[in-house]
Amino acid sequence: MFPGTLYETHVKTKHLDKAISFYKKLGMDLAYTIEDRRVAFFWFDKNHKKEQMLGVWEVPDVDFNKSHFAFRISYEDMLNAREWLLDRGISPRAAFGLESTEPIVHTWVPTASLYFYDPDGNSLEFLCLLPEKKKVSNDVMYLSEWEQISLE
Repeated sequence: MFPGTLYETHVKTKHLDKAISFYKKLGMDLAYTIEDRRVAFFWFDKNHKKEQMLGVWEVPDVDFNKSHFAFRISYEDMLNAREWLLDRGISPRAAFGLESTEPIVHTWVPTASLYFYDPDGNSLEFLCLLPEKKKVSNDVMYLSEWEQISLE
């Protein structure tokens, strides 16, 4: 039975209306809101398969804690992700000691990642799986550096 795929995850917000605007800016489809519970649900999938959902819950400051999740995207989308975010007024952020000038690679997986925050400081990530492992000594590096390393 297990492992399955992730169907639903949740993040907390201090301001639901700002969060709704932000996640719509990312291209997520608002599926449903429950005003008296101060929650909004979004579909992740741009192809409208309705297989993965995000719940965004407004909570008081005392109950707020930051979280993290990643959107899996294609390699082609990763190459343009920084500019795509900037066009929407969303700033990529530095991560793991590297600036946000381009995606970084977590070499042990390997994946390319670009990090950014939602309005509440939740850490979000665009992530794409890379097709091949390469022999490197760094845990993280820029995608352009990764691409210059030959397969061994």
